[in-house]
Amino acid sequence: MPEALPSTLIVDAHAESRSAMARLLERALPDLPVCEAASRVQAEGVIARRTIELALIDFGLPDGSGLDVLRTLHAAQPQARVVVISLLDDDAHVFPALRAGAFGYVLKDRPEVELVAQLRRIRDGEPPLSSSVALKLLQHFTSLQGGDSRDADGIKWGRRATDQPGGARGDLSALRFGGRGAGDEPEVVLTERETEVLQRVGKGYTLPEIAQQLGLSRHTVADYVKQVYRKLDISSRAEAALEAARRGLVR
Repeated sequence: MPEALPSTLIVDAHAESRSAMARLLERALPDLPVCEAASRVQAEGVIARRTIELALIDFGLPDGSGLDVLRTLHAAQPQARVVVISLLDDDAHVFPALRAGAFGYVLKDRPEVELVAQLRRIRDGEPPLSSSVALKLLQHFTSLQGGDSRDADGIKWGRRATDQPGGARGDLSALRFGGRGAGDEPEVVLTERETEVLQRVGKGYTLPEIAQQLGLSRHTVADYVKQVYRKLDISSRAEAALEAARRGLVR
């Protein structure tokens, strides 16, 4: 049985990259001890011994792929959240990672202050997504709404198993936008203010930025976000961005 004390896990073949990630975690989530692994075998050993709350995983490993580690961790500890941190943001890496259950995807060449801010969002249940990755997702699913033949079934958003009734993990084939299939229920109506907030969330603005733009307090904006999430039956910034795109609020 893994040790009960939760830890973070860094999986990267390069010592310098692991050190950089450790610095990010020290700033973003300082209360969690950090474990490191330079290979798939080492990572799987840590997964067997420790309870992982958060893992930062890169793809290139000397004995396999970080995607293999992601799948192993997902199967062994479904409560763990995995964030891919990589230099690669092409379709061949982004979408397989999401299908495997990644909770977020950030690019390691972004400024440190940006990466720290992204990781801090995890505490609020918000998936960290670099802007180019978020844009790629929006373009992909907007094209699907427009009749593109590509199939989105099976792409997961990497929620905790406890985030949905019955412990089922969310995927877009079931969720679509706001948890409803086409024609299942009437369109959810948002107030004008809720729509303004959803639009800005969809564009990637933070709560303080939205508060400043709308002349509201951060607490008030947070309340609006909760109302929007409740009405739309969603639970993450990524799903909110997709719903904003579906409603034509993000161009």
